[in-house]
Amino acid sequence: MSSILISGGAGFIGSHVVRHFVNRYPDTRIVNLDALTYAGNLENLRDIEHLPNYHFEKGNILDRDFLAGLFEKYQFDGVIHLAAESHVDRSISDPLAFVETNVIGTVNMLQVATQAWKGQMDGKRFYHVSTDEVYGSLGEEGFFTEETRYDPRSPYSASKASSDHFVRAWHHTYGLPVVLSNCSNNYGPNHFPEKLIPLMISNIRQGKPLPVYGDGLYTRDWLWVKDHASAIDAIFHQGRVGETYNIGGNNEWKNIDLVHQLCDIMDELLGRAQGTARQLITFVKDRPGHDRRYAIDASKLRNEIGWEPSIRFEEGFRMTAQWYLDNEAWLQDVISGNYQEYYDKQYARK
Repeated sequence: MSSILISGGAGFIGSHVVRHFVNRYPDTRIVNLDALTYAGNLENLRDIEHLPNYHFEKGNILDRDFLAGLFEKYQFDGVIHLAAESHVDRSISDPLAFVETNVIGTVNMLQVATQAWKGQMDGKRFYHVSTDEVYGSLGEEGFFTEETRYDPRSPYSASKASSDHFVRAWHHTYGLPVVLSNCSNNYGPNHFPEKLIPLMISNIRQGKPLPVYGDGLYTRDWLWVKDHASAIDAIFHQGRVGETYNIGGNNEWKNIDLVHQLCDIMDELLGRAQGTARQLITFVKDRPGHDRRYAIDASKLRNEIGWEPSIRFEEGFRMTAQWYLDNEAWLQDVISGNYQEYYDKQYARK
């Protein structure tokens, strides 16, 4: 049986990737490595934890000896590296945690894989999952391509940019067979409620203020998380070694327009009068170094591999809102006292 290590597999994106691979490849052993920090939640994977090809290992990518032991135990043929600190706001308040996990942790993964596969790189693959935020900020027009110059603006994006460079360096220096992808903002089920869409859905349901940064005109491309999982599958198996692929949802929204859309969807699903939720919108002090616009050109992925997003945004937003309404117990379980304290501090009124 071949074996694939998926790091960060109990997180939002990682849990969807793990589920996708476990269900689609029953003859492949899928090992989920996660430190189970605040955003890692094994409840995300209860539906597959009984399957014979799924294995969970609790551990931290900062522990190189532990990683080496995993490679010895499972004899991995591939790695899909998602483990990362990923929230921009948290990176501003605690940048060193992002350097440690995203940079040092990634280098540990690269070093251990290189040592384990030394002399037998054929058939192996190290896939590093990154973000479009490494490219910086766009104006009103244009798109990020795989050739766009890196220009990170936050400790989070700088740490991810650094990890990308290390992955490429290991490929060129040590011959590690790598592929990389840089994706746009993800949304969907099991998203930790510090991020925009689940935060808005949760607050609308509870009648709480909806904090919107600055003037609300910051623009992002949104990708359905299950589409992202299918793109990762395609790139892992079909992407060219040493190449980078951008993954986007063809789904640009200004933050305020997105919040309005969610307000109207939630009013309908909750049986409230249209316009009720919009009254909860509260503009708050802007985030330092806030990038104005991200947009992805995913034509390389489409042309080389044939992947395209399957979910239209209206359908995806509605499915996401309904999932949170149907899974209130999950939401309450992940909201801790520490998160509430962080939330109150981060979203102070203007």
